Amino acid sequence: MMSALSGWAAGLEAFVLPERCPGCGAEPAAGRLLCEACWLLVPRLGQALCVRCLRLERDPSHCSGHPGFQSWCGWLYDERMALVVQALKFGGRRGLAPALGAALAHSLPIHYRPDLVLDVPLHPARQRERGYNQAALLADSLAQTLGSPRLSGALRRLRPTAPQSGLTARARRQNLADAFGVARPAALEEREVLVVDDVLTTGSTLEACLSVLRESGARARGVALAWAS
Repeated sequence: MMSALSGWAAGLEAFVLPERCPGCGAEPAAGRLLCEACWLLVPRLGQALCVRCLRLERDPSHCSGHPGFQSWCGWLYDERMALVVQALKFGGRRGLAPALGAALAHSLPIHYRPDLVLDVPLHPARQRERGYNQAALLADSLAQTLGSPRLSGALRRLRPTAPQSGLTARARRQNLADAFGVARPAALEEREVLVVDDVLTTGSTLEACLSVLRESGARARGVALAWAS
C-alpha cells in the first residue's frame, strides 16, 4: 500500500512540477533528461575499444592483442551523462531507455547487424529490488532500431555479486569470476551476438559476458551507453 502511494505521489509531483533539464534548467528534449543543448555537449565516442586492455582500436574489427573482446561505446561518462545514467539506473526513469537505445545504434558501424541482441543480466534478487534491468531496456530499444532479433534470458547471472563501484579493476574481475552463464549454448553457436550494458568502466562486466559467450561458440561483441574512462 505504501509503495503504491509513493508511486502515485511521485507521479503527481512530476505532473505538478514540470521536469527541467538538470544541466541548465531548460525544457528537456522529448524522452531525454537533458535539453538538446546539454545533450549535444556530452562527448561522443562512437569508437571500438577492447574491454580487456581498454585500448581504442584503429582497426574496427578487433584488438590485435585480445581478439574477441571488442566493445563500442556511445559517449564518454561526463557529469551530464552521469545524470542520465543515474536517472535511468536508480531513479526509476525507464522512459529514458527508448531514446537512449535508439541513439546508441548510431555508435555502431553503419552496416553492422548482429544476429541477436542480448543484455547484461542482473541477479534475480537485484532485479526484484530495482524492479527492472536498465541494460535490458536499452537492449530492447537498440534491437528494435537495428532490426535485429532480441533474445532475453540467454545470459544468466549465476550468483549475486557485490556492487562494482569502488572496486579496483582486479577486484572487479574477481568479483565477477564465474558469475555469468549461458542458458542455451546451442542457440548461440556461430551467431553474431551483441551484448548491451549501460556503463563500461574497467570492462570487467562485458569481458566476463563475452568470455562465456565465446565459450558457447558465439561471435560476441559488446556495446555500452558510456565509457567512464
